[in-house]
Amino acid sequence: MHIDILTLFPGMFDGVLNESILKKAREKGKYSCDLVDFRNFTENKHNKVDDYPFGGGAGMVLAPQPIFDCVESVTKKRETKPRIILMCPQGERYNQRKAEELAREEHLIFLCGHYEGYDERIREHLVTDEISIGDYVLTGGELGAMVVVDSVVRLLPDALGNSESAVEDSFSTGLLEHPHYTRPANFRGMKVPEVLTSGNHAHIEEWRMRESLRRTLERRPDLLEEGNLTDLQKTVLAKLKNEQ
Repeated sequence: MHIDILTLFPGMFDGVLNESILKKAREKGKYSCDLVDFRNFTENKHNKVDDYPFGGGAGMVLAPQPIFDCVESVTKKRETKPRIILMCPQGERYNQRKAEELAREEHLIFLCGHYEGYDERIREHLVTDEISIGDYVLTGGELGAMVVVDSVVRLLPDALGNSESAVEDSFSTGLLEHPHYTRPANFRGMKVPEVLTSGNHAHIEEWRMRESLRRTLERRPDLLEEGNLTDLQKTVLAKLKNEQ
């Protein structure tokens, strides 16, 4: 996978891309990433990327010319057809299914805006996806792009040290993840559930499934409404509801 991030502030990404999983995955050749300052594509002498909105109003609007030219430039370098992602509070709410969808692509382009918004022609004629990471407004799209890139790269084959880690994460199964424990088995009188130290893997998996359902029921019952449970999970869930 190759990722292009179009931004006015490429320095914001230095720490994120050069630490932890994102750094290791890039060093292993699982993905490559270019930071592109679209201010370099302006055609006016002041290098302005924004202008006042037609019809008046507060704030400035990102102009189409530098963004169209920038996208066309990075696209010409590769033969693949990219997904062009606009980070925007008006976009679809981001979730794990979207991350899994994007992780199957060969080329992603992220457009990080600032100011009041984008010229509408960018939405209508350039981008393929609009994504929001939540119902709140950030100064720009950079932080949102960092979130999406991290969630996508960790799903790439062999990007994580343990290939099962991404599969078992919260939301990957449609449920929240079960509780985890590590040594010592008894810490200040707080003991690890006996089933986890029993060595009986069938019982352990049963406990993990039940606790995953319990945690989802308590914290995110909306996830259970999608109806993707197995018959066994439905039976266990019914018992948990009765316990409540």
